Amino acid sequence: MTEAEPKPYQVLARKYRPETFVDLVGQDAMVRTLKNSFEAGRIAQAFIMTGIRGTGKTTTARIIAKGMNCIGVDGNGGPTTEPCGKCEHCTAIMEGRHVDVIEMDAASNTGVANIREIIDSVHYRAASARYKVYIIDEVHMLSTGAFNALLKTLEEPPAHVKFIFATTEIRKVPVTVLSRCQRFDLRRIEPEVMLGLMRKIANAEGAEITEDAIALITRAAEGSARDATSLLDQAISHGAGETTAEQVRAMLGLADRGRVFDLFDMIMRGQAAEALGELSAQYSDGADPMAVLRDLAEITHWISVIKITPEAADDPTVSPDERSRGKTAADALPMRVLTRMWQMLLKAIEEVSQAPNAMMAAEMAIIRLTHVAELPSPEELVRKLQNTAPPPHPGGGGGGGAYAPAQGGSTNAYGGGHVPTHSGPSGPVASAAPQLAQNSLARYATFESVLDLIRAHRDVQLLVEVENYMRLANFRPGRIEFEPTPNAPRDLAAKLGSRLQTWTGNRWAVIVVNEGGQPTVSEVRDAAEAELKAEAAALPLVQSILAAFPKSKIADVRTAKDLETGALEEALEEVEDEWDPFEED
Repeated sequence: MTEAEPKPYQVLARKYRPETFVDLVGQDAMVRTLKNSFEAGRIAQAFIMTGIRGTGKTTTARIIAKGMNCIGVDGNGGPTTEPCGKCEHCTAIMEGRHVDVIEMDAASNTGVANIREIIDSVHYRAASARYKVYIIDEVHMLSTGAFNALLKTLEEPPAHVKFIFATTEIRKVPVTVLSRCQRFDLRRIEPEVMLGLMRKIANAEGAEITEDAIALITRAAEGSARDATSLLDQAISHGAGETTAEQVRAMLGLADRGRVFDLFDMIMRGQAAEALGELSAQYSDGADPMAVLRDLAEITHWISVIKITPEAADDPTVSPDERSRGKTAADALPMRVLTRMWQMLLKAIEEVSQAPNAMMAAEMAIIRLTHVAELPSPEELVRKLQNTAPPPHPGGGGGGGAYAPAQGGSTNAYGGGHVPTHSGPSGPVASAAPQLAQNSLARYATFESVLDLIRAHRDVQLLVEVENYMRLANFRPGRIEFEPTPNAPRDLAAKLGSRLQTWTGNRWAVIVVNEGGQPTVSEVRDAAEAELKAEAAALPLVQSILAAFPKSKIADVRTAKDLETGALEEALEEVEDEWDPFEED
């Protein structure tokens, strides 16, 4: 007599797959709707299940198929939301061998020909079941032609046919298909529910696993029951007796959460050497550098959320010690520091994923983070610079206080204080024209109006030549006298006269003289800019900034008038860009 062959091992994700609606966890709203529909005899012709991986979409489809075709233990039952699981139809559907329940994976059957097979077969009644059920998984993978071929049958299927679709990408399913289906959005499993489910399965398996280990599995599953069950299966095998949180961390390649918090604290204190030592120690203990950075990003995000919504600290998947440390960090760290940390970690994670040596890239990221953490806040920096600013010289200080920071001045790069404001020169030198009679040239009363005319016609080359090479000697409408600079183009006078005649319709006399020319437009502008920068550099606060950052320079000085002009120009541009409903094409 031979021993019976051992029963093949069945993974926990399949062994504990829900068989009835009662077994489905975390989907109460959907279960309630389906129960009411079945009890009222209002079973839809087509269903579509959407949600992330592992929330039970295909499982729900099979439960619905069983409920539609269950005949009960006595063989006289009707459609029910509590299939018996023992009749021939329930058993065959559960084992995936029922001839009237056809499952198709749209990922590998995307074309019109595959859908044609379904369309041709729907006209034949079910062989033995009450309904012929078509379950199409990942339905969003169907081609546009396949969807179009299915529409008519989906809208008016025979009474004995039901369709059940499942997808993780509901936005890729055409609206014409969605409108013909009863839609159910399967939610992520809440942490509390998942913890209970994992503990129930572990007890059923007789597995010894700590609560902290189950919490780690729940957190890693991110709301997917299938992922959590698969991880639990792996953890039980990994523990080979009693499974601890340390073993689960090693299995998942995670760093000790408490040690990641230690690393986070070292970074926030700017302790570069200590942070690098801790990263190296975690790496030696088997932690993946990428996983460490992701854990740092997760902690940063969690602390930021706690700062806005303190109740987020009550996450059941987080240990009491972590909750305490999270609350402390949220109280101590400003949101600006946390958001900066988050942005830099995102960049670091991208760099580590592309670097030839992940550990080196992670170390460089930690060094950057610790050094940035040491930087003072903008308010602290301005306050420090103000406290260390040298006193103004008697009678000096930029003209006896004439250039003190003014209200409405432009804000500096740090967000506090103000850049000095100054009225500055009114513009390029231009000789004023006498009162003119109203003729066609009256609008060009100043040389500035000629420059505006050149800008309006976007003649960049001519504008550059006029501003850089013409020393204006005399001007009146229709006549320009100028002294050219040594490097001026020879045809500048002829070119300018020709352009102005074309644009204004009047003849202009453009005459070259040997003397009497004033500084060019560019020379006037450069001199005014240099004067503004010199006046700004004399301010005590600016002197403090230049002393603190020796390589820095004053790049630009904005006056209050500049800001008002810029704001007005932007407003005019917005008005001009507005759509006119009466404008002709």
